[in-house]
Amino acid sequence: MGKKGLFKKEVFLNSNPKSTFSESINSIKTNLRFSDLNGDKKVILITSSTPGEGKSFITANLAASFTANNKKVLIIDADLRKGRQNRIFRFKNDPLYGYSNMIVNVNSYDFDISDYIKKTTIPRLYVISRGQTPPSPLELLSSSNNRRLLNMLKEQFDYIFIDCPPVIVSDALVLSKYSDQNIVVVAQNITKIESLNEVKLMFEKANSKITGVILNKADKHSKKYGHYGYYSE
Repeated sequence: MGKKGLFKKEVFLNSNPKSTFSESINSIKTNLRFSDLNGDKKVILITSSTPGEGKSFITANLAASFTANNKKVLIIDADLRKGRQNRIFRFKNDPLYGYSNMIVNVNSYDFDISDYIKKTTIPRLYVISRGQTPPSPLELLSSSNNRRLLNMLKEQFDYIFIDCPPVIVSDALVLSKYSDQNIVVVAQNITKIESLNEVKLMFEKANSKITGVILNKADKHSKKYGHYGYYSE
């Protein structure tokens, strides 16, 4: 499959806006906006319980849906070990100009935030790739530099989506301290209920709340999930 085909498959909302999947994504967007009546919940964190549940795919499509009404949206690839937002949007991960590098360099005199932000082919949607994998991602993400950086980015964008590692890695819980809404992606026939319960307990121990759960990879013919099954083809 060529790169163009890969792009169309992953950013399904953009390539087929009238599909059932796109309607589900837009429904999720509407629910998130209804939970933000004051308009002050700008940072949305997306994670999962384990790898392979589709969190990066959901992040890309949900972020794309938020660009409606001339909103400027940013995706931060905060999975500093295995992030793949650059692959979804077809550009190379620059080991010198990614999220990890921004955190390290934010206090430098020659720091220019625009050097790290990539435009996508979707109008008003931007991406910061993961950058170089640091020796200790957890330490970097929990630093005061990261807090300052996120405050700077909030001034430039209407919405920020943080694509986090699965919760089995503690990075997501650290980043939940900076987010306004926390979404957990689960997958039919992959996610175990025990894993989801563990995620809930871990968020509670971190004094953070789960805003909602998105069911991904659901069989559209399954009566078990009904209209609550958000699925991708």
